[in-house]
Amino acid sequence: MKQIYGRPKILKEAHFHYCPGCGHSIVNRLIAEVVEEMKLRDKIICVAPAGCGMLLYNYFDIDTLESAHGRGAAVSTGIKRVLTDSLVFSYQGDGDLAAIGTAEGFHAANRGELITVIFVNNGVYGMTGGQMAPTTILRQVTTTCPAGRNPDSAGHPVKICEVFSMLDGTSYLERVAVNKPAAVIQAKKAIAKAFQHQINKTGFSLVEILSPCPTNWKMDPIRSCKWIDEVMVKEFPLGVIKEVTC
Repeated sequence: MKQIYGRPKILKEAHFHYCPGCGHSIVNRLIAEVVEEMKLRDKIICVAPAGCGMLLYNYFDIDTLESAHGRGAAVSTGIKRVLTDSLVFSYQGDGDLAAIGTAEGFHAANRGELITVIFVNNGVYGMTGGQMAPTTILRQVTTTCPAGRNPDSAGHPVKICEVFSMLDGTSYLERVAVNKPAAVIQAKKAIAKAFQHQINKTGFSLVEILSPCPTNWKMDPIRSCKWIDEVMVKEFPLGVIKEVTC
């Protein structure tokens, strides 16, 4: 019997620590599938973040190292500049990239560093208990804004793709989701395209992935997936935000 679907070889037989219904595990698998299909295993390097994605080195059978909180883009820049033939990606959450690591990500994008950022946006600080993040939607309830995010005191959600699209160094920015099969397929295509942009040396590439967080959203997994379509996508529209061809 011909096998048509199986576990990617670079995805280790590890016990994943993610909460039930979390989108990180889907994103991990998509990256593994893309790396195998594009035959990048011997040249790709992953920079793992602080936060929910911090144990990637336990899951990926590729070169993976840990960066300090928010420094993924800076660490990736250093690796890429030394190992120019490698393909380097930084895996970051919304607290990591849109708050603590704003400076590193912004300036790496502005310089057009030949790296890729996989940006998982679930609207909260997931690992530390669901506090308000820069991407928390207005009136969304979190542990640090129990009455909902108030723009008068907490400002507005940060739209990383739209901000980075204004920078000349960026070549490919797309926002996708992993809340339903069709969206997952599109997310995989976006990751592959971002890696291809790095191979083609067009500039900085980033894929923002809207990801369910049932534990901190206080919803069941099904309701979390629907909430992305009904609420989150209205604040963070899906699609290609910027693509530069060469």
